[in-house]
Amino acid sequence: MRIVQLSLVVCVLSFCSIAVSQELDSKPAQSVSSKTNEVHKKAQHRGPECMPVDRFFAQEVWAKVGETTCLKCHRKGGDAEDSKFLLRNVAEQGGGQAEALYRNQAAFLQMAKAEEKAISRLLAKASGGLDHGGGQVLKKNATGLQILTTYVKRLASSTTSKPLLQMDDGPFYAGLKMVSHQRLLRRVTLSLTGRLPSPAEKTVVAKDGLAGIDRVLDGVMKEDAFYERLQEAFNDIFLVRGYDDNAESVFSYDHFNKTRGWPQNYDYGDLPEKEERQAKYAMYDLYRESVLREPLELIEFIVRQERPFTEIVTANYIMVSPHTARGYGIFEELKDKFNDSDDSLEFIQTKLPALKSRNGKVQETKEGFYPHSGLLSTFHYVRRYPTTDTNRNRLRARMYYQHFLGIDIMAMAPRVTDAAAVDAKYEIPTMQAADCVVCHKTIDPVAGLFRDYDKGGYFATRDWYEDMFGPGLDDEDLPEDERWRSMQWLGERTAKDPRFPTAMVEHVYYVLTGRKVMRAPQGIDDPLFASRRRGYLAQRSLIKEVVDQFVKHDYNLKVAFKAMIKSEFYRADGLATALLDPKRSAELDDIGVVHLLTPEQLERKIFAVFGQKWGRLKKDYTKIDILYGGIDSKQITERISSPSGAMGAIQRMMANDVACKHVALDFTAPKEKRILFPGIEPTVVPGSEEADESIRRAIVHLHEHILGLEHTVDHPEVERTFQLFAGIVEDANSRKDLSKQESYHCRGEGNDRTADPLYTYRAWRGVVTYLLRQQDFLYE
Repeated sequence: MRIVQLSLVVCVLSFCSIAVSQELDSKPAQSVSSKTNEVHKKAQHRGPECMPVDRFFAQEVWAKVGETTCLKCHRKGGDAEDSKFLLRNVAEQGGGQAEALYRNQAAFLQMAKAEEKAISRLLAKASGGLDHGGGQVLKKNATGLQILTTYVKRLASSTTSKPLLQMDDGPFYAGLKMVSHQRLLRRVTLSLTGRLPSPAEKTVVAKDGLAGIDRVLDGVMKEDAFYERLQEAFNDIFLVRGYDDNAESVFSYDHFNKTRGWPQNYDYGDLPEKEERQAKYAMYDLYRESVLREPLELIEFIVRQERPFTEIVTANYIMVSPHTARGYGIFEELKDKFNDSDDSLEFIQTKLPALKSRNGKVQETKEGFYPHSGLLSTFHYVRRYPTTDTNRNRLRARMYYQHFLGIDIMAMAPRVTDAAAVDAKYEIPTMQAADCVVCHKTIDPVAGLFRDYDKGGYFATRDWYEDMFGPGLDDEDLPEDERWRSMQWLGERTAKDPRFPTAMVEHVYYVLTGRKVMRAPQGIDDPLFASRRRGYLAQRSLIKEVVDQFVKHDYNLKVAFKAMIKSEFYRADGLATALLDPKRSAELDDIGVVHLLTPEQLERKIFAVFGQKWGRLKKDYTKIDILYGGIDSKQITERISSPSGAMGAIQRMMANDVACKHVALDFTAPKEKRILFPGIEPTVVPGSEEADESIRRAIVHLHEHILGLEHTVDHPEVERTFQLFAGIVEDANSRKDLSKQESYHCRGEGNDRTADPLYTYRAWRGVVTYLLRQQDFLYE
């Protein structure tokens, strides 16, 4: 984050504050907003030193009341956007945070100085007086009201605090350790492609640092493994693989009844009955996986081709494979366009013809094609979020806001304490009761845009409800002649909405860190509130910077990935922050990349390090992946971020199994093919200076290869690991009843049982097990 500093001195603050106050008071006939804008323009004309912000206003009034309470309604797009008291979201301004804070101070100043019956309008409104549309937002003894009361008293007595010399108390990243460029390279290749960096990539980064990382990423984001990871991550977000029933149920009986079950009638040749049945089951498996991948293949295509990511909501095409094309009944028209018409995972662009019902009715369109609009119009997406007669597409609308505009509608909703009383008072509460309207006037119009999709997500034209706000978005109604393309109408407006790129960059943040972005802290009585808010503002500034780059480069999602990876937020050594004082720790709570690897990521990392997967965390393997925090995209939709007891047991199993399998296997391989022990033999035991040095060098290699840690032979962790190895060997030598052979299950290549007379195979197995249990391996 680039912290914006205001170079102010006390005399300048006093001069400019007086000027602002006088100018605001000089034109009583003008609206608050127009006077504020005029004063702001004059302040800008005088120079940035004449946009001062009082420290008490910034740290108390705005941070604890304005941002947490007033901004919910008194903002563009909020319930009070038509009022004269309009505020700016400082957190979303990036480099313009100081200017936004100054504008907000001017608005608060005007509201505080205006009086009604000898009471400040600011205090009267906040406490529910003067017909405040938001009612009583601050209770009598609330901390927020006390802050506003103090603020009004300070203004009356002309009390000023020290000027806000800068937006915080120092450079946000001061003293924070960043990972080395080589560790960053390893983090990136493991995270995005599930492999270790190549020697050539290491050389590029060693020579050119972050600029080298940039070039490496250009290659990484062309690999198929990157797109496998991309699909997996975006399914975590959209959950489109998680709709109920078999995958082919996404095709409606009304429109695809003759084609949806094509594997049942496929020509399998002259196979015996049992073999034909097995072939049919196998074909259905391929078909179903192909269907489930369709919407994610759209995301892959857009990113792979570096098309504007706005196409996720505007693409006038879908991606089909030979198998899904058969399901849609368009295979014959497309078969020559496939490289391999039997490859269930080859996808190409196409458009569906206007849907035709079994009764012969053809969908109304102006072009003869189904009106595609990216993910919004896929049957998968609307089927994944079904509706009911009472929900009336509100779930779909809620997910639209969450997925594409980054807005959690449920967080906006006030909790009605007596729903029965509201029902009794209003004929249509969702259109009349203030506590209901606050959400429903936002969510119901979008619900109306989905009206032609029934409970199962199938297209079915129907009339809409009169006791709901009409179809539209924000304050714009859907024209009746656009109804046939309502999703396209929505997608076009979504792509132009400034909230869209922010939501997409937040998705990139999730893909890279495994965490959702922070939400503004609300507990103003929390002693660490200021620290938490500073961390939040730093993250919002980062998001804004990446958004600017994303938009500048025509919504190329690869640019967002690269900008985020090079940021201090991603490069910070998250493990080091645990040693800081509580206030600093609260500021840095969400910085760096310290998250538990998903089952899929852990399997890929084991493969990258050892050349073979463990294999027990793959989906449908006795559901161990679910126990280890995986998701099924249906009932289990959130990944576990903190390990449970069961997950700890799985980690122990993994460490024991992988070490058992690979230590003897590596030692019995030709020396030039060894990846774990290229520089030592199992005959080397502790005791001599030369042997101890050789063992420590082998340990350094294991730390670097398995954990990515660049230690020297005298590093404390190397010594700790050496003592473990030496202790195991010493303990074995003190016993006479131990076998001279490795366990049968841990045997090496081509051996029934590996000879281990010195107990070094098993000692090294203990070392590898120990390293696999480390946070540096299990976490990213």
